[in-house]
Amino acid sequence: MPTMASQRDYYEVLGVPRDAAPEQIKKAYKKLALANHPDRNPGDEAAVLRFKEASEAYEVLGSAEKRARYDRYGHAGVRGHGGAGGFHDIGDIFEAFGDIFEGFGFGRGRSRSRARRGDSLRVSLTIDLLSAARGANREIEFERHEICTTCGGNGAKPGTTPEACDYCGGQGQVIQSQGFFRVQTVCPACRGAGTIVRDKCESCRGTGREAQRVRREVRIPAGIDDGQQLRVPGEGGPGSTEGLRGDLYVEVRIEPHPLFRREGRMLACAIPITYTQAALGTTLEVPTLDGAEEFTVPAGTQPGEVFQLRGKGMPDVHGGRRGDLLVEVQVEVPRKLDPAQEELLRKLAEVEKANVSTHRKSFFEKLKEYFAPADEDA
Repeated sequence: MPTMASQRDYYEVLGVPRDAAPEQIKKAYKKLALANHPDRNPGDEAAVLRFKEASEAYEVLGSAEKRARYDRYGHAGVRGHGGAGGFHDIGDIFEAFGDIFEGFGFGRGRSRSRARRGDSLRVSLTIDLLSAARGANREIEFERHEICTTCGGNGAKPGTTPEACDYCGGQGQVIQSQGFFRVQTVCPACRGAGTIVRDKCESCRGTGREAQRVRREVRIPAGIDDGQQLRVPGEGGPGSTEGLRGDLYVEVRIEPHPLFRREGRMLACAIPITYTQAALGTTLEVPTLDGAEEFTVPAGTQPGEVFQLRGKGMPDVHGGRRGDLLVEVQVEVPRKLDPAQEELLRKLAEVEKANVSTHRKSFFEKLKEYFAPADEDA
């Protein structure tokens, strides 16, 4: 920019008289900015200086307040009151904060090679409940893309090389100007690569990648639940040049168990017992994840009653306390009786009938009244 001693008059810069209307000032600035825009004059430092000088002039004369101070005091009246802290155009702002703006799709148009991380992959693995409870190592096989061994990943036929993209000049990005702003987007022709493959590799058809089956061993932590995912870092798809591989996500599915139902860390199972076992009490073996264990059924146990065995459920995948096992008692009624069993039960029925409680007798009497014919009530 010109020094303080040689700084030109802002009206002279824009080529307008001192009594020019705001519309006239704005029109003059647009004409100069368009003619001297850096995108239209690549490598022309003189045009860049003229653009900045016009921007500075319009910043002052385009504001009624700043223009009044300038008319009265000259450059000294507006020095130190610049609108952007020394930025003369939007390009200066991009210069200072380029990384921030480029993160939102804006930039100065520099060619900047960015390593792109590979895609993540997802596979499914089915295990049984016991493996989920104890933890296990499992080998999985899946398909992923690898760098083509024929072309080395550049997609070009052996003996040839990719050429610079004509559309973006090898930058991988294009810039669209919208007034003061310049929006930087990925080149639609080369999709950001900056190069175009004319003679494609026959093995990968120009993609630089080829599908391969790979095997990997994964560790399943004890206590994992159905539908949870395991992340295996760096086992996904390959990245671009210097880009890291993506990750592999393994979704774990757990097969239904013939005895246990699972609810988080809690397990539940049902055990059948006879009427006499429920009435008199008994000791029997119940299944657990650690094997069969003795369990005492107290006398007078009712059908559907649930007992809790602490610490016999699933482990916590994060290392917390192990869950409990809920044992539900199901009283089985025999479908067929031999003569001896039938005789004993009939004797028991006679005893129950003779000793039925007042509450139960009242219930049966009400039941009899409900089904009695209407004429009997008359």
